[in-house]
Amino acid sequence: MRTPNGGNVCPRCKSVNITNDTRDVSKTSKLLTSAEIDLLEYVGHLDRMDLVNSLKLIHDFAIYHSSIPFDDDEKTALYDVRVLWEKIERM
Repeated sequence: MRTPNGGNVCPRCKSVNITNDTRDVSKTSKLLTSAEIDLLEYVGHLDRMDLVNSLKLIHDFAIYHSSIPFDDDEKTALYDVRVLWEKIERM
């Protein structure tokens, strides 16, 4: 059974389950700094696949077109870039 606002009612417990697309901005904005909110708003307007391709390009350029050896911090940073694009790609 659906409620008027789109949520589902549990027949056993009579409670409302929040739908997957429900976003409570008022609660989220209290947990984030203004800089974090600005970043999310900026990224939200970007095309997801353009962002993924840009991150891949930076990653691949650093690895395959550079003769500079990487230390552990740089390897970690490149790995973080890869994880970031993979997570964005799955969205």
